[in-house]
Amino acid sequence: MSPIHHDHSADAVLAAMAHLPRADPHAPTVPFRADRTLPIRVEMARQMKRRRTQIALGFMVALPLILAGAFALGSDNAGPSTSSFIDMAQSSAANFAIVVLFFSSSFLLTVVVSLFFGDTVASEASWSSLKYLLAMPVPRLRLLRQKLVVAAILSLAAIATLVVVSVLVGLAAYGPGPLSTPTGDTFGGGAVWWRVALVVVAMISQLAWVAGLAFLMTVATDIPLGAVGTAVLLSIVSQILDQITALGALRNWLPTHFSFAWSGAMVDPVNWFDITRGAFQSIAYAAVFITAAFLVFRRKDITS
Repeated sequence: MSPIHHDHSADAVLAAMAHLPRADPHAPTVPFRADRTLPIRVEMARQMKRRRTQIALGFMVALPLILAGAFALGSDNAGPSTSSFIDMAQSSAANFAIVVLFFSSSFLLTVVVSLFFGDTVASEASWSSLKYLLAMPVPRLRLLRQKLVVAAILSLAAIATLVVVSVLVGLAAYGPGPLSTPTGDTFGGGAVWWRVALVVVAMISQLAWVAGLAFLMTVATDIPLGAVGTAVLLSIVSQILDQITALGALRNWLPTHFSFAWSGAMVDPVNWFDITRGAFQSIAYAAVFITAAFLVFRRKDITS
């Protein structure tokens, strides 16, 4: 009869398990709290570590410096005039900030907002990490809400960075001064920064529909570039269609029709009609897109 070999490693494991603390059957159970899963700070930390976030915020810092350098290089050939906002960029810090926003509003900010909102869920799906996030478990709608909030925070942070750096660069290069407009209006004192703030708010409201569309696309596709590119492409198409006068009153319903309504803050009195109508229309589009995104994501198969 062959000898029986005793597994000493099994005895060691059993001995170690014998010293483990046992659960108290009389201890109160802690109920699962879905509202504590994936907090904003955790998702924000995850997104801040991503290279695309760092590059986008870095470019918001670099753009005002690049434009100030371009104006400095070209100052020997042409002095400031009063024909356009661009020609008046070197008049004061406020004028420079407005010009930076003017250059950024039609395309750059659209790309940045589309990037933050369009990449947030699609990237997780493309990495096959979305199903693991939901298995933590994080309720679907909470996960989507947290990503929506973080995307909005990052977008606002990018715009705020652009504005603050533009003002600081403008103060260093051109100094404080009144805000001048091509129409001959000049605003001094507290009205300067009040007008600049109104321009920023108007631009943010005009980007709401882009954010909503990109957010809808990020749950509709697993390709981040497709989600971001679709939002940017449709924005460009809308701008092109808005130039076709044959469309008549139909152009008023295009999401980009009031893209430059912020210029109403540069006249006295303020043109509130275009600013408020444009903001309401953009936010209404965003509400429809975001609602559709939650409905789509609620029924989406994320196991494959």
